[in-house]
Amino acid sequence: MNRENLKEMQADAFERLRKSRSEDGMWRGMLSSSAISTSVSVFALQRIDSMKYKYEVDRGVEWLKSTMKEDGSWGDSVESPSNMTATLLTYVSMYAVGKASEKTRAFLNGKFGGDTEEVLIKGVLDYYGKDLTFSVPILMMCALAGVVSNWKKIPPFPFELATLPQRFFRYLNLPVVSYAIPALIAIGICQMKKKGGVFSPVRSLFIPKAMKVLAKMQPADGGYLEAAPLTAFVSMCLAEGGFREHEVTKRCAKFLVSTVREDGAWPIDTNLSGWVTSLAGKVLNENYNENENENENYNGNEKRRLAAIIRRNATKEVHPFTGAIAGGWGWSDLSGSVPDGDDTSGALVALHHLLNGESCEEVENGLKWLMWLQNNDGGMPTFCKGWGKLPFDRSTPDITAHAMLAMGLWMPSLKGELKVKVEKSYGRMLEWMKKTSDCEGWVPLWFGDQDAEDEKAPVYGTATAIDYLMQSEQEEGMELAADKVEFLLKCQNEDGGWGGNKGVRSKVTYTSRVLAALAHFPNKYDDAKERGWVYLYGRFKQGTLYDNEPIGLYFSRLWYSEEMYNVTFLLHAIRLGVRG
Repeated sequence: MNRENLKEMQADAFERLRKSRSEDGMWRGMLSSSAISTSVSVFALQRIDSMKYKYEVDRGVEWLKSTMKEDGSWGDSVESPSNMTATLLTYVSMYAVGKASEKTRAFLNGKFGGDTEEVLIKGVLDYYGKDLTFSVPILMMCALAGVVSNWKKIPPFPFELATLPQRFFRYLNLPVVSYAIPALIAIGICQMKKKGGVFSPVRSLFIPKAMKVLAKMQPADGGYLEAAPLTAFVSMCLAEGGFREHEVTKRCAKFLVSTVREDGAWPIDTNLSGWVTSLAGKVLNENYNENENENENYNGNEKRRLAAIIRRNATKEVHPFTGAIAGGWGWSDLSGSVPDGDDTSGALVALHHLLNGESCEEVENGLKWLMWLQNNDGGMPTFCKGWGKLPFDRSTPDITAHAMLAMGLWMPSLKGELKVKVEKSYGRMLEWMKKTSDCEGWVPLWFGDQDAEDEKAPVYGTATAIDYLMQSEQEEGMELAADKVEFLLKCQNEDGGWGGNKGVRSKVTYTSRVLAALAHFPNKYDDAKERGWVYLYGRFKQGTLYDNEPIGLYFSRLWYSEEMYNVTFLLHAIRLGVRG
């Protein structure tokens, strides 16, 4: 495919990028509406005050009815295939308002292999395994609605452990991951009050302190993690546990009301403004630099403005939710966002482009934050160091490679002790990546492919890691990346595109990620590149280039799409392709 075709797609995507920018200078994106978020939000508001929130409840129920599939089921997003979790939670929500469908009940009976509550409980627990982060909240909602009557069959949450200092959490073998402490508290208190038990009088003594912890972790806007599911699970259990009028519950309800959309649905999270702004800022700079003569003003005021926005969003103090030190970035500029490894690396990479490699206080603090987060095994987790017992707190290749890029870009401009420490941290990450490279492809943590049988997306993880390692321009990392290219070539589909794994339906997002990775190898893999670009250009001409593609894998295997992914991934790939 010739450069003119690439330039045509580039111009279209670039214009879409510019038009989608908010007046405040950030990109807010658009997360897909979620059946899970909507069902739990409807249920929570109904439990808190059915009359006060009747309007929101009725509209949410209507949206759920309108998006039900023919067999009575739901997927996480409208574009997602049916699954047990979305369908069960929606059934429970509809059951609570007397509008449950027999089709849905039949679908669930088929999924679980029976219609008893014992079968349901076992099915949910088996699906999520030893990680109780999502299975117990699901079962609690079932119990609150009366779908499950035997409370004692639901695994208990030891809420009193949350009253201990956060530094001890990683030693306690908690049944939930780091981000779910609010659910641990609210659900645990509700369970104790419902189940009773010989130790209840003693456990009750911990409730006031646990509620203080819950209040301290609640952000200003009331939404835990800016996420409707977590906020709803907390508030429905508080309402049932005797805290309906508590300020925490009221703030939860206020958040849920403020984040419902015009059509009555809720997204899986409010937005990913921090993440997509870093992605957009990086590709905006890259694509402006391709046409510097036409954009003389960009390298001055506009770059400084965007850099200032990103710098402003760095955390300024220890975070109450995870105990993270100051200096990291979260996925959003909203108060419920929590600093994490991927978003901090993304902000540091964007700032390197926007500041022309000139370091500043926020950059140095961000690098120190990543070193603070780094696990003892050398890899990078998401939120908390050392929480490696459950899936969403382990070290992961995509986040580790992203941190390596951030450190690799900034190392030349660092001095003294910080430079020595960053180089050492980078070396530990490199060794960890080497240890994980014996598999065919690197599997990412926060992205998957809902069309794949195992829902995994090693194509995304491998392509992204290759791109990051090649951009960091550190010799050993580049050699490691080059060894992984063969896996990507094996996974290319006959139509020229890539899905999340071999033989899985092609998608714009994955194809763009792979082409960005391959672009780092000029004069090699030309046939694969050509076929990939032809696939994308064909999607462009068909008008489907920006169709929603749920590849995001949220907490506990929940799928979402984000409208900015197609645009930013594509522009990055085109820029590298044109340059190469």
